[in-house]
Amino acid sequence: MRFSTTYVTAGLLGLALAHPVEKRANSLPPVDSNTDESVLQLALYLEHLEFSLYTGGFENFTDAEYTAAGFPAGFRENVGVIAQHEETHADTISAILTKASKSPVPPCTYKFPYNSPTSFVDLANMITSVGIGAYLGGGALLTDDPMLLTAASSILTVESRHDAYLRAGVGASPFPTSFDTALTGTFAYNLAQMFIVECPKQLPLPILPKLTLKSPMPPPNLQPPTPAGTELQFTYDPSKFFVQPPAGAPLYIGLINMVTNVTYTEVTSCGDNCAQIPVPKGAAGAAFAVLTTFSPDAALTEDQLTQFGALAGPAEVILS
Repeated sequence: MRFSTTYVTAGLLGLALAHPVEKRANSLPPVDSNTDESVLQLALYLEHLEFSLYTGGFENFTDAEYTAAGFPAGFRENVGVIAQHEETHADTISAILTKASKSPVPPCTYKFPYNSPTSFVDLANMITSVGIGAYLGGGALLTDDPMLLTAASSILTVESRHDAYLRAGVGASPFPTSFDTALTGTFAYNLAQMFIVECPKQLPLPILPKLTLKSPMPPPNLQPPTPAGTELQFTYDPSKFFVQPPAGAPLYIGLINMVTNVTYTEVTSCGDNCAQIPVPKGAAGAAFAVLTTFSPDAALTEDQLTQFGALAGPAEVILS
């Protein structure tokens, strides 16, 4: 199994020289509040992770390996271009924070479980979906200055193009849903933790108990879509819960997907510490599951689920 690193070798450097990024003298947007800084620090945290991911996807496989796996000509080179974009995003966010006398969060050391071009692209789709969700969720909080919201939005659209290109390359639909799924900062941060080996500095966000998707795993080319009614199984460790639910209390999975609110389904047992629900009708694309004691009647929003409703999670589920 091959794992990407945080270093850029001569191969990616040469690609960068072949595709130079235009430098413009535009002024950097201000950071006017603690909320602005929190959103930017999380965005930078995720951009560092994505830069390492895509650098590995470029360096760890040859053009011939991508071609043999069925990817179109030039795919590896474009993976390298995506890595450049992620580096530029990280550099720009760092510059915005530095200008505002804030210390940008440094890169971590990462470990990515892929061993082929196809498994790399499947993983990249999952991680990029988290990044897209974080920008969507964070953008709603950037209300202090329109220039900062515009900067974040311009990164979001590029991230979406990256994901569409990758999905098309692996044979999946480049646009599997009518809407993308927004994530709270805490949920996006927790989803990133599975790839972190160590960090010189973590963000001041809570680390929640894990919820792990047991089955089904997405097929190698993300096709066919997972139909409604398919049983999703998740495992968890109740000893890690921050609050222990009453004995015998029903548990639910809140499934965050697209622009609908959270869909709550009571779980059935699939063994010790294993919760099972059917895929709700209409769910598609990237969805995020959270274990909770709150029933559908409570109708918790994603923000409320983040603040006080989560027993464990989130777990990412790629449905199409």
